[in-house]
Amino acid sequence: MSKIIVTGNAGFLGSHIVDALLDDGHEVVGIDSLVSGYIDNINRHITQYVKDTSDYDDMNRIIQIERPDIIYHAACAPYEGFSVFSPDWVTKNTFGNSVALISAAANNEVKRFVFCSSMSRYGGQQTPFRETMLPSPEDPYAVAKVGIEQVLKQMSETHGMEYVIAVPHNIIGPRQAYDDPGRNVASIMINRNLRGEPSIIYGDGLQTRCFSYIDDVIYSLKKMIDCPSGEVYNIGPDDKDGEVVTINELAKVIAELTGFDGGAVHVPDRPREVKHAFTSSDKIREEFGYNTKTKLVDGLQEIVSYIKSRGTREFNYRNMNIEITNDKTPKTWKDHLI
Repeated sequence: MSKIIVTGNAGFLGSHIVDALLDDGHEVVGIDSLVSGYIDNINRHITQYVKDTSDYDDMNRIIQIERPDIIYHAACAPYEGFSVFSPDWVTKNTFGNSVALISAAANNEVKRFVFCSSMSRYGGQQTPFRETMLPSPEDPYAVAKVGIEQVLKQMSETHGMEYVIAVPHNIIGPRQAYDDPGRNVASIMINRNLRGEPSIIYGDGLQTRCFSYIDDVIYSLKKMIDCPSGEVYNIGPDDKDGEVVTINELAKVIAELTGFDGGAVHVPDRPREVKHAFTSSDKIREEFGYNTKTKLVDGLQEIVSYIKSRGTREFNYRNMNIEITNDKTPKTWKDHLI
């Protein structure tokens, strides 16, 4: 068994990584700034540090104290569309909070670093995206994620640290923030529908996506403890699973699950949004024995049940400090319409 640090463990993905690692018998330490995520996502059976991973001195000190074998880095500012209008904030809280942690890990001879990247690395290339494609980021968030990958690769190769790059996409499930207007489209729609409000769809709604249920993602992430170093792995369902949907179709399914009959509202496209985005799962099928166990409708139902159990919420704009305001800035964010 290993000692493992998980960053962003108050968040959706990080909290599920923690639980899975504990269930497998590992010792887990959490690091989270608590800027976003939910306090009740934090597992009570771990050592918890409330720190920002962008602070090198803090990361160096924590790693020296805890001496982890592995780091799972899930902390970031996951605001892809919003990064077009607040590139400084998103970059500092994505690229900056990763480089400090990578440097501290290399300095303290951490054996392995697992980085949770993003499907946005592929940009608008032909779907399904494959790991052999060169990154082609379309927005500042994606640029930051690709930059982290490059720094991680360089520092790992130079200083002898193993590394793996995980590329999950559109993860859904319980514990996901549903009161944040800048991310998590499925949870936003469910929260709105349960509040008696229509889903908001950018553009014509014909954008195609695949949504990955959290348990299926965790299955693959756990394999990265001892898989070959230096690999990139797409994680999630693909067209072979029959799970590719348009945003219009997503809204329709959610309306049916929530009992909402008010339709949806269309607003103008968001700048630089990729029209078609989903990956191939061939590599993890072959190497990890992956298969999609949770269908989209079942995963969405789990979110509906989760939000009902916690209660719907008004949307909180605390992380939506817009740096660039002009006629391209979505009114949904500028005028707090979500």
